[in-house]
Amino acid sequence: MATRLSSTGVSDKRRHLNDIYERRAKAGKLVAGVGAKSNSDMFKATGGGKPKAKSWDSHFSRESKSRLPGMLKQAAGYLKTPGLVSLGGGLPSSEHFPVYKCSLRVPTPPHFSEKNAISPDSPTTQTVSIGKYDVNAGLSEYDLSIALNYGQSMGSAQMLRFLTEHTELVHNPAYADWQVCQTIGSTGALELTIRMFCDRERGDSILTEEYSYATALETLAPLGIKAFGVKMDDEGLLPESMDDLLSSWDERPRGARKPHILYTVPSGQNPTGATQSLKRRRDIYAICQKHDIFMIEDEPYYFIQMPPYRGRNGSGYKSPEDIESFLAGLVPSYLTIDVDGRVLRMDSFSKVLAPGSRLGWITASAQVVQQYIYHSEVADHGPSGISQIMLWKLLDETWGHEGYLKWLIDLKDNYTRRRNTLLAACEQYLPTSIVSWTPPASGMFLWLKVDHSKHPDYPRRSTEEIEEEIFNQAIGNGVLCARGSWFRTESSTPASGLFFRTTFASASEEVMDSAVQRLGQTIRQSFQID
Repeated sequence: MATRLSSTGVSDKRRHLNDIYERRAKAGKLVAGVGAKSNSDMFKATGGGKPKAKSWDSHFSRESKSRLPGMLKQAAGYLKTPGLVSLGGGLPSSEHFPVYKCSLRVPTPPHFSEKNAISPDSPTTQTVSIGKYDVNAGLSEYDLSIALNYGQSMGSAQMLRFLTEHTELVHNPAYADWQVCQTIGSTGALELTIRMFCDRERGDSILTEEYSYATALETLAPLGIKAFGVKMDDEGLLPESMDDLLSSWDERPRGARKPHILYTVPSGQNPTGATQSLKRRRDIYAICQKHDIFMIEDEPYYFIQMPPYRGRNGSGYKSPEDIESFLAGLVPSYLTIDVDGRVLRMDSFSKVLAPGSRLGWITASAQVVQQYIYHSEVADHGPSGISQIMLWKLLDETWGHEGYLKWLIDLKDNYTRRRNTLLAACEQYLPTSIVSWTPPASGMFLWLKVDHSKHPDYPRRSTEEIEEEIFNQAIGNGVLCARGSWFRTESSTPASGLFFRTTFASASEEVMDSAVQRLGQTIRQSFQID
């Protein structure tokens, strides 16, 4: 069970939220035009006696050390000079942008049900508009003339302010010189981060869970970076196994240097659904300190932390309405307990708002963020202006921090109900003498373990062959699951078991029940069970 904060955390969160309101009132209107340079130091509280992050020079790759700031991006800083006429940049004139106005129909907190939005006159929804010259007209702090033009790689100052405040409110990093940088999503951020820290030529490698996010593993392979898996239990990565692996590292048989990077998904881990408790996180962090490991904390499911499953006949669940209790109930992140600046945290709107926005952010020490920006300036050039202004209009100008947190509470409730539906169906339709699972405390996935030793053809047929047979038969029966072997970090080593990943994220509750019934039928067919 995940470790929770004490009730004192509730008042702390309200105090941080009030601090944000006070800072905004004191700062006044945000003035940040086209390509305005900004950073989190403009928007967060002062260090308050917190330590500064360690230097990570020794961990950077050769490519990263050779990166220099972009000259044209640096020149944008001069645009603030009063009376300056620019003939030096490449910014197009906004009068030639063929979009004059955008309108969004959005829910009004706390009324988030889509059923309430069917009528355009519904009192639970509202229409907000984005004009091309709203800033000049005094109608807003951000408009299309800014968003549709070139911007800085860390993203717009307007969206950066919201994300900095959000990070401070939720995580309150333990060291002073942390910063935020917007990204084009966590997969793109991971690719840049790996290039920042790992060199193929020097035989670098990374650690991750023994079953890990398939796309992350596919990101590493073409870069020539080996991944090594650490044993797991129901709470995810095992710190003792990680310590043993690192303490006994031998480069020759491993074919790689001792890893200095850990990639982990602590909450609702993909694919296993495991969530690390606060104690587990502290233990893993201590191992990273012992071996000087830099951590990549990938947390797309962080806010989908759910209460314990009470069984098919258990009572329903409804989150507390107040956002302070919601925030205080979240398992503290690695960013919260990080005193060294050894964590780069990746956040994303993909799982909580819209995957197609392709907008996320990293939080790390100022040194690491600066290196990331140097890479981003020549790789992806930062996130889409359209995505930024649409989400800013919704999250900052319309909902505010409290409205967004109420949305996350409602999202958590919806995914809790979906999870419970899937688990109830598994209890009803899957042969529990063969199939077992741990109810997930976060995320979108349920990891099914199938006892392959009870298959009538084992060991004459391998685990992979049995897995493939069940996978194909399931498709024939009208249900698709992800094969566990797709997520094995070290695919060349023998499989530790037979697994399938299922999700409760997209299918309706009625369809999920039918799908699990078909999966149960498939497993019974394969194992020749009546």
